[in-house]
Formats: sequence, C-alpha cells, structure tokens
Amino acid sequence: MKSVEVAAGTLHYREEGDPGGPPVVLLHGLLMNDAQWETALPHLPRGYRYLLPVLPMGGHRAPMREDADLTMPGMVAIVADFLDAVDLDTVTLVVSDWGGALFLTDIGRDTRVSRLVICPSEAFDNFPPGWPGKVAWLASRTTGTVWLAMRQLQIGWLRKQRLMFGMMAKKPVPQAIVDEWLAAGLTDPAIRRDLVKYCRTRFDKADLIRATERLADFDRPALVLWSDNPVMPADHARRLAELLPQGRLEFVDDAYVLVMLDQPERTAAAIGAFLGATANRR
Repeated sequence: MKSVEVAAGTLHYREEGDPGGPPVVLLHGLLMNDAQWETALPHLPRGYRYLLPVLPMGGHRAPMREDADLTMPGMVAIVADFLDAVDLDTVTLVVSDWGGALFLTDIGRDTRVSRLVICPSEAFDNFPPGWPGKVAWLASRTTGTVWLAMRQLQIGWLRKQRLMFGMMAKKPVPQAIVDEWLAAGLTDPAIRRDLVKYCRTRFDKADLIRATERLADFDRPALVLWSDNPVMPADHARRLAELLPQGRLEFVDDAYVLVMLDQPERTAAAIGAFLGATANRR
C-alpha cells in the first residue's frame, strides 16, 4: 500500500497493473475500501495502471487529521487532491456507490479526468441512497453506533438482511472482503470519528440535483454501467447517460449496486470494452 499527503492527511492507495499504462482510478463506497474491487481486478484488461485510493469513509486504515474537513465537499476535494498529488492526467475515473466524485465537474476540478465510468451510485437527490443508505446514516451518528453497525456487518446472516447489505449485493460478499473493510474501524475510534464527520453532512436536495446536472459540461467519453437494483434507480442511470454529452448506458444483469462483486467478469469486460473503444478520445 502506497501513500500520499493531501490537505486532509495521509491518503493510502493501492496500485496494480502496468506502471506505465494509462491510469484508471477505481473508487469505492461508504464503509468500504480498495477490497471492493478484489474479485474484478484480475479480469480488467492488461496494459493499464490501476490506482485504488482509500477514502476516509470508514474502511480506511489510518485516520485523517483531526481538523480535516470530511463532509461531502471535503471528501470531493480529497479525490481531486489525490489526482493532483500523484500527478495523474488523462485519468479514467470509475465511480461506485458513493456519488460525491460526480461533483468534480461542479467544483471545476475534473480537468485531469479524460473518461468517466459511473457504476450504480448516488446521484441527483439520492443522498444518502435508499433505505440502506438512510439506515447507515442513522447508524453513524456517533463512534459508538458506528462500532455497533460494523460488528453487525461482520455477521453473515445479519449482513444479508435487506436493510443492511441485502439491497447492495445480490450475492454474498466474501467474508475476507468484509473483514478487510471493517478491520481498522473496529479497533480504532479515530477511523470511526472520520466516518461520523462525513455523516454529519447536511444535504440540500436542490443543490445536489444542480451539482449532478453540471455533468452536462463533462464533454468527454462516459459510460453509465448500471444494474437493476432497489437502491440506485434505473431512471437515474438513464438521466445521467442523457445528461453526459458523450454518455452511453449499459446494464449488468443479475447484480445489485456492487456490480464488481456480484458480476466481476461482466463488469470488468464492460469497463475493458469502454477503455478500448475510447482509447484515442477525450
């Protein structure tokens, strides 16, 4: 695991693939980390440099600075700061579950992004997303309630319940991946403190819609890679694809939000096909 310094603190990231290849940045969701892509990584095309930053949303392994802004605007800035810190240009940015990275265009910090892949994620006014998102939001009021929620997520039969993870993944998430997500947060209250900071963000629905709609200014290739799931509406996928000037829509069958875990080979194949088809476009 490598690390870079950003304004919020030390950000860890994983790197796979060809160090000299075009960069592909794979993001993750709330209470997750780079392990979210574990089963899909072996199926992604060779010749690319895959970077997996670990954002401070509960699955990170080292706490941020005590004074770090970890609300939604601060978290979006962390993504942009990471791209700056590792000096990445012509990045393919892959968004999943957490939709904050869609706001890079709104804040004028998307110039390093040459292509965009949007897996099922928050968008428009769907923050936090659906019932699972709202339950997670309520469970993240204090470091104590976060610890309790993490302990429950560790237990397979509880995790499968619809209001926990049953709407996020159609198939059981491997226990080793879940353990990787939760290990640091269960033992370090500062990790849980960082998550609580994010979950204290006050969302304005009208502003969220406005910020999402700024993607109309993202005039580069974009793939909306969605699924039929009960958390992230299919209508949002269609709206995103229509909004993006070079957007196109594709669905992954037999999957919920975490398409890379439910269907790793299909997800990797769709991303690989998009990378190949848009190799010389910006």
